[in-house]
Amino acid sequence: MRIGHGYDAHRLVQGRPLILGGVTIPFDTGLLGHSDADVLAHAVCDALLGAAALGDIGVHFPDTNVTYRGISSLKLLTLVGEMISREGYRIANIDATIVAERPKLRDFIMSMRENLAASLGMNSSQVSVKATTTEGMGFTGTGQGIAAWATALILNRSKYDKNA
Repeated sequence: MRIGHGYDAHRLVQGRPLILGGVTIPFDTGLLGHSDADVLAHAVCDALLGAAALGDIGVHFPDTNVTYRGISSLKLLTLVGEMISREGYRIANIDATIVAERPKLRDFIMSMRENLAASLGMNSSQVSVKATTTEGMGFTGTGQGIAAWATALILNRSKYDKNA
């Protein structure tokens, strides 16, 4: 078993859609970034890459590469899932937390879980997504940005899968 931890944060700006876990959230600002700036998907990517000791999202999908300009972060997550599989691992579960004062995300959580799971070929019961605030403190509390944390557990297929 291997555990990875991921974190990402992006600034909120006018003129961009707010995309979290592949869900477009109705809101007056969106996250600034080279891709679609989905902090949730990015944190999950980093957790998975970290668990497999494969670096981080910036190593594999640098913001200097025009190929990734505006790309869906779910596509990046799918590519990370393929890397994990090629290394001989399978993903056991993911636990993630979005940190945002606004908007309220409760109504979108299940769709986020389903999107992340589908991108990785998993069941949504293996993906947890939660949302919290910082009670008005820090850059998330003042509405300057949104952050996400993620933890992933991966298993060596040859040790845990009978058909590996």
